[in-house]
Amino acid sequence: MDVSQPMTHEQIAEQLSGLPGWEQDGDAITRTYPMGYHAAVAAIVTIADRSRRVRHQANLDLRADHLRASISTHDAGNRLTRADFDLAHRIDAIVAAHQAIPLD
Repeated sequence: MDVSQPMTHEQIAEQLSGLPGWEQDGDAITRTYPMGYHAAVAAIVTIADRSRRVRHQANLDLRADHLRASISTHDAGNRLTRADFDLAHRIDAIVAAHQAIPLD
């Protein structure tokens, strides 16, 4: 399967089962990370760098006490693709690393 091909409902459900905390919200997957503001800002910088390298971006919403990520593939008509789930795994790892560093 091409990473830019839209996924079926069954494929999406299977991928979500391996991503605790992520849920489908229409044609996107989302996750909210409870974390301090400064740790979230640091995570966003790393997420932006990794996103640039893999040429796939998430929509990020920064608040005082949490960071929310939302992902879909614009080139696939804002549908979910394997690239979205790959990025979700990367974001989980980045956020976990930044939550382990006491920045606040």
